[in-house]
Amino acid sequence: MDEILEILEKDARATVEDIAKMLKKKPEAIRQAIKKYEKEGAILKYKAVINRELIKDADAEVRALIEVNITPQKDLGFDKIAERIYSFPEVSSCYLISGTYDLLLVVEGKDLHTVARFVAEKLAPSEHVRGTATHFLLKKYKEDGVILKHREENKRIAISY
Repeated sequence: MDEILEILEKDARATVEDIAKMLKKKPEAIRQAIKKYEKEGAILKYKAVINRELIKDADAEVRALIEVNITPQKDLGFDKIAERIYSFPEVSSCYLISGTYDLLLVVEGKDLHTVARFVAEKLAPSEHVRGTATHFLLKKYKEDGVILKHREENKRIAISY
């Protein structure tokens, strides 16, 4: 992968000037390369990794990983079914995977019931879906290569009688 893309993938806040210094190139050359990557669709979005556990009064959103078994469509394979599934607003990511299941979805909802309702009412009844396995994320330790710090929990002194 191109060095510019590697830098931006690790730190989307890196400025054109910072990248130019790191790569010993002129800022204008870096600026043109970035514009080209954006135009071609190689760079789709710039993103911040947020540790929601450290945000007070944050809406408690639930995230689940859902493995999906599907029957591929004749002459279309998995793509058309995956497109229909990833079009649901609850689905934040969708991957074709190897192994027992065919797709891996990352699904978000305001609570457990929202995710369960999505699986029961939208995903499982879909024509080519043969089965699902849902795994709720309980705690994140690392995301996108970044180790997340956690709140210090109250450490109570054990009382014995």
